[in-house]
Amino acid sequence: MQKDQGSSAPSTPTNGRVRHRRRSNEFPVEMSRTNGNHLLANDHNKYRSMWIRACSSLWMLGGFLLILYLGHLYIWAMVVIIQIFMARELFNLLRKAHEDKRLPGFRILNWHFYFTAMLFVYGRIFSHGLVNTVTSDKFFYRLVSRLIKYQMVICYFLYIAGFMWFILTLKKKMYKYQFGQFAWTHMILIVVFTQSAFTVANIFEGIFWFLLPASLIAVNDVAAYFFGFFFGKTPLIKLSPKKTWEGFIGASVATMISAFVDLSTGWLHCDPDPLFKPEYYPLPVWISQRLSWKEIAILPVQWHALWLGLFASIIAPFGGFFASGFKRAFKIKDFGDSIPGHGGFTDRMDCQMVMAVFAYIYHQSFVVPQDYTVEMIINEILSSLTLEEQQILYTKLGQILQERMLGLY
Repeated sequence: MQKDQGSSAPSTPTNGRVRHRRRSNEFPVEMSRTNGNHLLANDHNKYRSMWIRACSSLWMLGGFLLILYLGHLYIWAMVVIIQIFMARELFNLLRKAHEDKRLPGFRILNWHFYFTAMLFVYGRIFSHGLVNTVTSDKFFYRLVSRLIKYQMVICYFLYIAGFMWFILTLKKKMYKYQFGQFAWTHMILIVVFTQSAFTVANIFEGIFWFLLPASLIAVNDVAAYFFGFFFGKTPLIKLSPKKTWEGFIGASVATMISAFVDLSTGWLHCDPDPLFKPEYYPLPVWISQRLSWKEIAILPVQWHALWLGLFASIIAPFGGFFASGFKRAFKIKDFGDSIPGHGGFTDRMDCQMVMAVFAYIYHQSFVVPQDYTVEMIINEILSSLTLEEQQILYTKLGQILQERMLGLY
């Protein structure tokens, strides 16, 4: 009897099904089944979200145009500010408030590494030529010149100080969390600064080579949103349920057209580079007879813009897909909420970062002349030498030319 009573006690389910805990990196079955319901075309609140997104975009566009008008240094400052917001969003991603309370000052250590990396990457931008332009004060000039000269040493010892600080703050039972944050911080520095450094390099190669890639990404993003908004029916990738083939293809076509067409130099008041001087190509006879056009003018830079547009529409979106997969791994919708309707700055810059690297590599490989020109050497002299060093170089060049001239006679 006791045996029968014992056998009636609760035991494992008799239906043979065993519950397994779903891992964090697995997609819910419900999401995969109802993937089409997440498309913008089926979203009942899409017009409200579009209005919020449009207002934020207008504010960002107005601010961007103002900064663009102010010039190179202001654009660089904008990039630095965006980087700081991106770093803050990524730092907060793996933060644990309970753990941080037990580690006072640990957050400051992360920012110490961040600003050390910033000084290392951007320190050379404050070149001697820039100091000569900005100020004539001898004390400030000498101070900045010495900082530039010993920049690498300063950055190295700042990093070593942070490294020692980290070792001294290691606390028992917190090792795993601390080393995890240490590795996460360095990954952020690599991702943010490696790619943003290319953005800054594009700025100082010429604002055009910063503006064109950035605008192509913006055009592709806006076109993908609107094509997906009105025509999106076919899901593109599971990582981004709202992305559709209709949006992807429509955005690609719109980006390629805008890359080739939206280039004009009529507003320039200077002697443009040969890349921006039109070249004339004869049209086929059957076209010229119908349109009464014998030739068409195309800027050489338009051919380069086509390649940039192709990359912006086909390859750069994978930066957004990578960010989507990253957010799914951490079960978050956006990296932040700094921009209404868009998420955080990291959400807006994922494709821009990929595009900036390609734009710099393309410019150096196919646009910059491989042979040194007089203008390139003069610009290097003006940006790398002090005024006194330039005077010494001028004197020595004069002596060399005089000796050669005398040798000819």
